[in-house]
Amino acid sequence: MHKCECEQPLVPVIVEVMDIKDETPDIKSFFVKNPGGNGLPFNVAPGQCAMVSYLPVGESMISCTWQEEQEYLQFAIKRVGLMTDELHQIEVGQKIGLRGPYGNGFPVEACKGKDMLFIAGGIGLAPLRSFIKYCFKHREDYGKIKIIYGSRSYADLCFKDELFELWPQQKDTEVFVTIDNAEEAWKGHVGFVPSYLEELNPSSAGTIAVTCGPPIMINFVLKALEKMGYNDEQVITTLEMRMKCGIGKCGRCNIGSEYICLDGPVFYLAQLRDLPQEY
Repeated sequence: MHKCECEQPLVPVIVEVMDIKDETPDIKSFFVKNPGGNGLPFNVAPGQCAMVSYLPVGESMISCTWQEEQEYLQFAIKRVGLMTDELHQIEVGQKIGLRGPYGNGFPVEACKGKDMLFIAGGIGLAPLRSFIKYCFKHREDYGKIKIIYGSRSYADLCFKDELFELWPQQKDTEVFVTIDNAEEAWKGHVGFVPSYLEELNPSSAGTIAVTCGPPIMINFVLKALEKMGYNDEQVITTLEMRMKCGIGKCGRCNIGSEYICLDGPVFYLAQLRDLPQEY
């Protein structure tokens, strides 16, 4: 049985919302000044999360985007319930609370020297975007980069400026974008992410694949990667949607013996093979 070494919750830091950007009809990016600068409490690593609170409504665990200088923090938040509905109503100048960062983050050191394949769907691009930005900042440490991303429609694609302008200009980088259903104004690929992945068939040689998206997408992506020759040590996913309190107190994040808040949310597929198929 997992030995749960629970921590005490951090006291929330109150921060002012500096800017808000509409990413899609139901996703907004919120920018706040980093209360810790380059030190504690928010020295964020790619893949980590923060507990975002808004009184008197409640709090939610949100992926925190890694920034080069970490002068500010960015949270891409999808409207999916009461808490996120209320966050989508706030304006620049209002204040929210932050606790964290939480989670183990992506294994950026272990991936050095490898080609990188990022596969995302919908809001799942938000945590992968941190790792992608980190790779571009430390470009000499990583090989070729391929990004495969899809969403329901063109309107639902996140971070369009980066997808279509900034990232394709990076050295040895290819970006492939798809939407689920054909649209008159869309001239790109149409189809689901897992099938597009198989169609592109990126080589597994010397490559680490990192994926995040809706659970059903992750499930089919993992099967596609296995079919294409990727072994379990070459595949990484983040289960941040399973994170709850962040400190292992509530016991609602566990899959088998693993507490996602404490042991994750980032796992190699080899680690997940020993757990119940609940991801």
